[in-house]
Amino acid sequence: MSDANKQVEKKIEALREKIRSHEYLYYVLDQPEISDAEFDKLMRDLKDLEVAHPELLTADSPTQRVGGKPREGFLKVRHSSPMLSLDNTYNEDELRDWERRVPELTGRVDVDYVCELKLDGMSLALIYEGGKLVRGITRGDGSVGEDVTLNVRTVRSIPLSISKEQLKKAGIPADFEVRGELLMPTAAFRKLNEEREKNGLATFANPRNFTAGTVRQLDSSVTAQRRLDFFPYILLSNGRTYFERHWKTLNALQEAGFKVNTNRKLVHNMEDVWAFIQEWAAKRESLAYEIDGIVVKVDRTALQDELGFTGKAPRWAIAYKYAARAGITQLEDIRVQVGRTGKLTPVAMLAPVLIGGTTVRNATLHNMDEIDRLGVKIGDWVQVERGGDVIPKVAKVIDDKDHPRPRDLKDFEMPEKCPVCGTKVVRTEGEVDYRCVNANCPAKLRETILHFASRGIMNIDGMGDALVNQLTERGLLKNVADIYKLTKADLLSLERMGDKSAQNILDEIENSKKLPLERVIYGLGIRMVGERTAQFLAEHFGSMEALENAGVEELQNVNEVGPRIAESIVEFFGIAANRKLVERLREAGLTLTGQKKQRGTKLVGKTFVLTGTLAHFTRDEAKKMIEDAGGKVTGSVSKKTDYVVAGADAGSKLDKAKELGVKVIEEKELTQLLG
Repeated sequence: MSDANKQVEKKIEALREKIRSHEYLYYVLDQPEISDAEFDKLMRDLKDLEVAHPELLTADSPTQRVGGKPREGFLKVRHSSPMLSLDNTYNEDELRDWERRVPELTGRVDVDYVCELKLDGMSLALIYEGGKLVRGITRGDGSVGEDVTLNVRTVRSIPLSISKEQLKKAGIPADFEVRGELLMPTAAFRKLNEEREKNGLATFANPRNFTAGTVRQLDSSVTAQRRLDFFPYILLSNGRTYFERHWKTLNALQEAGFKVNTNRKLVHNMEDVWAFIQEWAAKRESLAYEIDGIVVKVDRTALQDELGFTGKAPRWAIAYKYAARAGITQLEDIRVQVGRTGKLTPVAMLAPVLIGGTTVRNATLHNMDEIDRLGVKIGDWVQVERGGDVIPKVAKVIDDKDHPRPRDLKDFEMPEKCPVCGTKVVRTEGEVDYRCVNANCPAKLRETILHFASRGIMNIDGMGDALVNQLTERGLLKNVADIYKLTKADLLSLERMGDKSAQNILDEIENSKKLPLERVIYGLGIRMVGERTAQFLAEHFGSMEALENAGVEELQNVNEVGPRIAESIVEFFGIAANRKLVERLREAGLTLTGQKKQRGTKLVGKTFVLTGTLAHFTRDEAKKMIEDAGGKVTGSVSKKTDYVVAGADAGSKLDKAKELGVKVIEEKELTQLLG
């Protein structure tokens, strides 16, 4: 082998190892370190080298496999037929090259195509027997996936059973397999990140990675709390496509009750395919979920069979991926934005840059740790991305011949006082974020009121975005206590507000006064105090007054309240404005007292983990009974676990318990412990 060939071989192997590393991070650990665009470029570079040097192509190359290995911790299941990825195209010429190969391989020129949105989620296979969902399997490595049945059962857009009549009407057999994309809508993702932020937890990077992590939760109750959606696109019987046309498949699935994506089109030529691609390039920002391109499929199943597959992808389908949404611009300044929870977020003020058809003028820098990691300073040239993330972010500092780093750069420092209300900014030791803890801070007002009035808290129906916007803009609401000062005249002065609507809202406000103490505690928006913690606090103290005056040590006697939550509560009530707010709620007639609840002592000091399906109780019912008896329920097994309660289809928690020597009991033994 010549020196030149040796150099190429060395380059190819280094590239393969790099791709394998990123595949492992993405598919196995759900912890990607590079963007999709960067990964795609690595793969294309490797493909190009292997095409130019076919003698160096090996069977274990990343270009010759479907995906990564299945994760440990779940039962491995072999797919009825491989779940393949798609080859990608990035411009019109590449797309038309694919289209020209279709008639060359089939001898047909009258080819119909189906265009679908390329949803940015994770692939999932659902197995139905007798019209009932019996198994959900992740893609895994394409040949073997993970059994996540208990988790996918919690996704509400997945039918648990379909009647014989409905299947017959749709023309679908009783035993079948559906494949599709599991994802989280961006609105639900934003809400989840807000909740995590409020509870002092790290936020997730984007909906796709979060979805993959959610469906692999070992505790299905966690999955149930997270708003996932499923869009099917394949129907199989015995591992083979069932209908003679893909378009018919989509329509049949929709008729059977599946949530088939409506943004699809049957077309008869490549001009219409290209028009569909351009249409959604302009409209993609209007969608409730992330897409990263368009999928084009040959419609006739017979032609699909003729075209067959390459080593890793079908020849009858192709993905057109939109250009990476990134741009280079100058960071002109950094300002601080205050959110509902009081978190101070540094925001990059940018020289306007066009990214993905949208002019971007600012982007998040997340926190001071991220600023330090990037090494970014005011005046730097930066790369801004609008990929899978909900809002633009600064990805890295640019310093090259076209964008040399300026000399007159300025460091950014987080302000000592809230830029909106002037309250001293707090940063708890060991945490990343700086916060304003003034409940009456105007920057927090709108989101605070929406939180307080929401269904799960004070349940003031009708007090949504539009109404709260008007009320805050007109100065009628300066804090949540002002809700209880609103008059009919105030409401009738607003746009599109009639007498009956105004009275309905006043009735809702009046009814909210009757809600129990824990709702009011939750509604205050104390950091790290969610619905469950609020309930424990109400039961322990019995009144808002007792809670206000509690110290850190006493608070830690409350179930599930540790040092950080205790300090957060003391910090909140240590601010005079927050105490004044509570006093105004008391004067308005809200319920600020309740009954203390003494929990039983039979299981005090005992920690339980629940796994599998119980015969006579739901997971929540069993958890409540254990807690009412003084016990504690956690989500993972450790040496500190006293009992693992195992029901039917117990998962890896059972294996972990046996490995650690933790006592495993059945439902009957649990009821005996409870007495």
